[in-house]
Amino acid sequence: MKPSREDEAEPAGGPWEECFEVAVQLALRAGQIIRKALSEEKRVSTKTSAADLVTETDHLVEDLIISELQKKFPSHRFIAEEAAAAGAKCVLTLSPTWIVDPIDGTCNFVHRFPTVAVSIGFAVNQELEFGVIYHCTEERLYTGRRGRGAFCNGQRLQVSGETDLSKALVLTEIGPKRDPATLKLFLSNMERLLHAKAHGVRVIGSSTLALCHLASGAADAYYQFGLHCWDLAAATVIIREAGGIVMDTSGGPLDLMSCRVVAAGTREMATLIAQALQTINYGRDDEK
Repeated sequence: MKPSREDEAEPAGGPWEECFEVAVQLALRAGQIIRKALSEEKRVSTKTSAADLVTETDHLVEDLIISELQKKFPSHRFIAEEAAAAGAKCVLTLSPTWIVDPIDGTCNFVHRFPTVAVSIGFAVNQELEFGVIYHCTEERLYTGRRGRGAFCNGQRLQVSGETDLSKALVLTEIGPKRDPATLKLFLSNMERLLHAKAHGVRVIGSSTLALCHLASGAADAYYQFGLHCWDLAAATVIIREAGGIVMDTSGGPLDLMSCRVVAAGTREMATLIAQALQTINYGRDDEK
């Protein structure tokens, strides 16, 4: 991460400044709840698979964030992970829309593994305007606003400029489907990158924080099948504002609802990753 300079201070003002400031404060409040709950006993249940976990803290944090946002911005719309799991539709309209993941890394959270974050994205006219991600245990606040840069605790973020896959550290996540066919494809994709002599492939259990590591230049690329719009919305703004590329695994433009992504510090790297991958079909968020 580059050292902060006076001329790199995170800018204030703008048309969605109040929304951004509220998002930051809610992320910090949520982080305090998650940090306290991390060491406590948890009631755990499953959603789509035995590996797709949810706790009472997920619900508590999501309810806090959504209820506070509804009070302040009653005309806005919301897409949130646990509401979607309960049957709410994921529809991104032209209206101002908040896209919320109350705990990204719930499996980590359940096991007291400290890579855990809260993620709040905001879109208007189907365009992502800002993202706020708070790494609760390390107290790192990642932010990005369209056209205004990306920052971590006030220090400007800059992606890696690496274009050579044989010199890359690549991040990914496994996804909730663990049937034999899906696992075979997942492991085959990892094997393809290792055969291409990537320095390494890492799985840290939090897609939003993996994407923040990419934005900071600590990793060179990221790919995943099976992540959702709430995993991706805030991080997409942060990566783009740090100078990176976020796109579809086909090599085309990002589709936030497609449950698949490739991101990298350079377009060359993103294209190399996309060309190496076999598709794993998770459907679409807006068709569930």
